[in-house]
Amino acid sequence: MAVLIVTSQPDDWPFEVPGVEVVDAWSYLTDPSFSTRRATRVFNLCRSYRYQSTGFYVSLLAEARGHKPLPSIATMQDIRSPSIIRLMADELDELINRSLSSLQSTEFSLSVYFGRNMAQRYERLSLQLFNIFQAPFLRFRFVKRKGEWRLRSVKTLSGAEVPAEHRPFAAQAAERYFSRRSANRPSRNRTRFDLAILYNPEEKENAPSDEGALKKFLKAAKSSGVYAELITRDDYARLLEFDGLFIRETTNVNDHTYRFARKAASEDLVVIDDPQSISRCTNKVFMAELLERHRLATPRTIVVHRENWQRIGEELGFPCVLKKPDSSFSSGVVKVQSAEELETRLAEFFGESELLVAQEFLPTSFDWRIGILDRKPLFACRYFMAPGHWQVIRQEEHGNDRYGKHDTLPVETAPTKAVRLALKAANLIGDGFYGVDIKESNGRFFVIEINDNPNVDSGVEDLVLKDELYLRLMDVFVRRMEQVRSRFV
Repeated sequence: MAVLIVTSQPDDWPFEVPGVEVVDAWSYLTDPSFSTRRATRVFNLCRSYRYQSTGFYVSLLAEARGHKPLPSIATMQDIRSPSIIRLMADELDELINRSLSSLQSTEFSLSVYFGRNMAQRYERLSLQLFNIFQAPFLRFRFVKRKGEWRLRSVKTLSGAEVPAEHRPFAAQAAERYFSRRSANRPSRNRTRFDLAILYNPEEKENAPSDEGALKKFLKAAKSSGVYAELITRDDYARLLEFDGLFIRETTNVNDHTYRFARKAASEDLVVIDDPQSISRCTNKVFMAELLERHRLATPRTIVVHRENWQRIGEELGFPCVLKKPDSSFSSGVVKVQSAEELETRLAEFFGESELLVAQEFLPTSFDWRIGILDRKPLFACRYFMAPGHWQVIRQEEHGNDRYGKHDTLPVETAPTKAVRLALKAANLIGDGFYGVDIKESNGRFFVIEINDNPNVDSGVEDLVLKDELYLRLMDVFVRRMEQVRSRFV
């Protein structure tokens, strides 16, 4: 992908960086040859991004041309809003205070050039700030109040505004950034698309895909003419290098996975799972209301708050199941045996959320997991309860007995009622990739929950389809990426 540096004046890029083309903003806006270019990244280093200024129009037209500008129009607006700056920086509070803890002053400015700072001790903070506020050159101002450091303002810099003593480092940072983007990448004529696979190597056994499955995804991508690369949360700034994003890390609305999905979707990348699917599936209160509204069979369910919790014992009895809204991998889901235990658990859970979910307890030896991709059934598994436990996963450490056994069947031989119910449930969310948990009790089937980002582990969910499962996922990406590309041709 070609790199284009756009500046207000020809001499506003006082750096020697190989492999980049520098053009003034007026030429980019008015020369017809730029509007017909494809596979181009635009780095907007104009002196001003004021609304309807030349710098504003550079990013605006770059978006229209499919050139994926940095900064985007959305970033320009975010940087101008103090409230948005505070909101976006909240997740970095701990890192900010840890990085600046040794400073004796009450104010501090940090210059960040393509995610880097001249001082090694600020390297991690600089990268994370760049990931959130994506512009080539940035200056951040921090203030210390009541012993806590807070980000107060963000300013973008043109090349001309970089201090002379910083310019050698800024040039090195730019060269490193651009060279990293092309390192180990196949030539463009050998791959149709580029796909990022977001994963977290620290999740280990709680990851949605194990190492074997990740390797099979990479292999399937290559077979489909797609260059795929594993990325981590530190690669947020690289998202626009890709045509699609496949999230293989446990998702949460309140962390970077949701930010990745939103950014990818806003920039016309094909993303599975999309931000709407994440926000819907990761909240069990939403799920309970949605399934009830559409009259899909579920265990008896109560959305619990501080004024109606007495209904739990009266209507569900004991034991029953109490759930935090955003729990995953059986964490935050407890079986309550008595009214006394219920009061204890409610006091604990209400400390985190104003609404909870309570369900009747349906004892079964296994749960069905029906995988749905692009509104079609993909796999059917039976997840058996962990030995001596009532859930598939025993969250506390328990040696080799932490997980129950599994059994994967061809979708065609799984119970038709279970597959149909799962498909109806998943279709309420969208057309992404979902795992629908179904309980079978006394010949009836009940939806327990709909999961975005479902597990695909080597030797489990792929036991029947084998490599075909991974190819089917890649086929969906390819078809959707082709549709996106056709809009810009």
